[in-house]
Amino acid sequence: MNKMTASADSERFLSGSEKYAAYLETPEGRLRLDLAFANLQEFLPQATRSLRALDLGCGTGVTGVRLARLGLHVTLLDSSPAMLDIAKRAAQEAGVTDKIELNQGDAAQLAKLLHAELFDVILCHNILEYVDDPVAVLRGAARVLRDPSSVISVLVRNQAGEVLKAGIQAGDLAAAEDNLTAEWGNESLYGGRVRLFTPDTLQAALKAPSLAVIFERGVRVIADYLAPRISRTAEYGRILELERKLGKRPEFSGVARYTHCLAYRSGPVIEDRP
Repeated sequence: MNKMTASADSERFLSGSEKYAAYLETPEGRLRLDLAFANLQEFLPQATRSLRALDLGCGTGVTGVRLARLGLHVTLLDSSPAMLDIAKRAAQEAGVTDKIELNQGDAAQLAKLLHAELFDVILCHNILEYVDDPVAVLRGAARVLRDPSSVISVLVRNQAGEVLKAGIQAGDLAAAEDNLTAEWGNESLYGGRVRLFTPDTLQAALKAPSLAVIFERGVRVIADYLAPRISRTAEYGRILELERKLGKRPEFSGVARYTHCLAYRSGPVIEDRP
């Protein structure tokens, strides 16, 4: 739930940073982070020390700090000062402050905030669900990719996952049926609404700024629905490995709670038509 948005909904993310940090320590929060990071690592070159990364809506900076530990120079950007304070402490504790740059700002203003900078890796993890115009954010990010080998990592809420959540976890058949066509879901941690993506809407959002998908994975396929007798903490390693296998298989990844894509710029960034 890394947040940057110009809409009124963004107010809910300007406070409650400690609540979000606590969520990331839960098995569900850890899985989302660990699975996405494992996917990303598969596509990072072995020589990372010369690479520059940008984390849009960095939240508490967990992923950015992990990248810095690998040697990347990381720019963290978020609209919440409280989130950035936590990110700063995390960088200090990890001993990577020399590789971390903190910036407060809105994703919609990316061109103005970082107008002269280029990046090899850009993260858009759980931000597009909350911004007014996901395509505009992706277009701005695509403009600051360094070259054709640079990638954008996108993690979004999957509509199909909301259907299963309502039916299996909540036992609400009416909500499950509604979610089959819902463009918005409910944000359980902060309240308010969250945009839901289908394969078609995600592909359209990526295609608009000339981004081509390298791969697509599912994140959290079955972990949310495991029987209570399975300890999410004691069995965490086993659950993580099973989720990694399921996320790579299309027959399972399509119903995951989140969809994770890596994409590169396949041509000039296409501007909005008047």
